[in-house]
Amino acid sequence: MKLAAGVMGFPISHSLSPRLHGFWIKKYDLDASYVAWEVPPERLAARLKSLPDTLAEEGQLFRGTNLTIPLKEKALSIVDIIEDSARAIGAINTIVMEGDGLIVGRNTDGIGFTDSLAEHVDIARFKGKEALVLGAGGAARAIVYALIQIGFDKIHLTNRTLARAEELAQDMGDQVIPLEWDAREEKLAFADLIVNTTSLGMKGQPPLEISLKNAKKDAVVTDIVYVPLKTDLLLEAEKYGLVAVDGLGMLLHQAKAGFEAWFGVKPEVDAELRAYVLEGLAQK
Repeated sequence: MKLAAGVMGFPISHSLSPRLHGFWIKKYDLDASYVAWEVPPERLAARLKSLPDTLAEEGQLFRGTNLTIPLKEKALSIVDIIEDSARAIGAINTIVMEGDGLIVGRNTDGIGFTDSLAEHVDIARFKGKEALVLGAGGAARAIVYALIQIGFDKIHLTNRTLARAEELAQDMGDQVIPLEWDAREEKLAFADLIVNTTSLGMKGQPPLEISLKNAKKDAVVTDIVYVPLKTDLLLEAEKYGLVAVDGLGMLLHQAKAGFEAWFGVKPEVDAELRAYVLEGLAQK
């Protein structure tokens, strides 16, 4: 029986996931499919329940799905098993259908961030160090979770609305320290890693106003934005000779665990995949 997975969201036409997973399906010559399903939040539970039978009638075995906005939090009340990553982050981006019919929810955004970072630097260097995270939304939760796993001693978290940073810090632990937005540049001299998790700097959004002039000389700067691929933040990082990591790597790496769980093959993130996804991005 053909294996089937996909991505659910509302809307969903913008998603690069079908292109990304489709590349791997073809590369590994699998009898499988990965498609996009537009599902409003109020229909998520019913869709997850009905899809296995619907696909079975077409000769396909439903193995699971990715979830994107606005379904990631909604799924927490629907799945049978919530893995630790999803529980800590407060969102599910990957659902796996087990053989016994149980629905398992996990979050791979944190490991996607970590694996992308590890392509550029030895992450062991960050144990006991300090990080500066800009933003306190859903993406920030996943990245702060990842930074804790990496072993950062202090994670300075700044957001335009301080209360959101304080709330996230309270959820995540003592090593997460809320910081006023206007004080964001004061921590640059101490930060070994600087992460932008906001939409500031994205195409069509206001700029991210921060100068890296006083950043540590060996700091690593990363941005989860990948449109444009090189944001002003990353361009400035390069100007000061800092290691700059774009946001596309996180997108590619977060997809690996789901693909392996659904199709039984551990996929590789390489230059060919990156170029193929970038080509699709240019067409959006």
